[in-house]
Amino acid sequence: MAKIAFLGLGVMGYPMAGHLKTAGHEVTVYNRTEAKAEKWADQHSGAFAPIPREAAQDCDFVMACVGNDDDLRSVVFGPDGAFAGMKGGAVFVDHTTASADVAREVAAAGTEQGLGFVDAPVSGGQAGAENGQLAIMCGGTQADFDAAQPVMDAYAKATIRFGEVGAGQLTKMANQICIAGIVQGISEALHFATNAGLDAKQVAALVAQGAGGSWQLSNRAETMVDGKFDYGFAVDWMRKDLGISLETAKGLGVSLPVAALVDQFYGDVQALGGGRWDTSSLIQRLRVLKGDAI
Repeated sequence: MAKIAFLGLGVMGYPMAGHLKTAGHEVTVYNRTEAKAEKWADQHSGAFAPIPREAAQDCDFVMACVGNDDDLRSVVFGPDGAFAGMKGGAVFVDHTTASADVAREVAAAGTEQGLGFVDAPVSGGQAGAENGQLAIMCGGTQADFDAAQPVMDAYAKATIRFGEVGAGQLTKMANQICIAGIVQGISEALHFATNAGLDAKQVAALVAQGAGGSWQLSNRAETMVDGKFDYGFAVDWMRKDLGISLETAKGLGVSLPVAALVDQFYGDVQALGGGRWDTSSLIQRLRVLKGDAI
């Protein structure tokens, strides 16, 4: 078993760190709000540290799942950062959904210290994290990936290396582009079905069995119809991810018209006060446009 630090105990990181402890690893956690780290340590009979450097001390692996590029830099760099405490040969695994540029920046700094690095954003939402059924898309050297994969297996159903550092983040961008289009399509279909006098839940159950099926339809249609949007990944975070995707696409000379439009629609949801609603809340925008009550 390995000695591991886990940095960031949000809706994803908290259960992910728990799976590592359950798998038998020695786990020390760090969270910006220390009370949450202390709660995790009490719940899992683990340890917590007040700063990333102390959490990372002498660890074989340091895993991070924080908010964005700047959050990642804040837990990695500086005298209190994880790199200040990591031993040579250790591997830093970043589960943050961030830019490919920051992945390369952190990896380059790690290489100078003799550290490995894998960018490993995840998909599967809060339920996937809690159930240990995440899809993990990775970038890094084959050696670093091979070292980290058995550790990530504690909370993964699929883990694939797509190339060198940054490839994991680029793959996650493709994932978020897919989700944006799918959720908007489902929102329109359910809104249409309801206004056509159909039982939208019944329609969704049937469509999910055919070519129109998807994870989002199978897992979110009923809650979308019921107007319940407290199932994990928030609109605010989706807009952050789509912003990264659109900026990267611009640099590549790639047009993403649907993703750009849905990003604007998520902005409308934020304006409705739904920044912390989950991403399936796009349907509320359609209801408001029609004049239906939220």
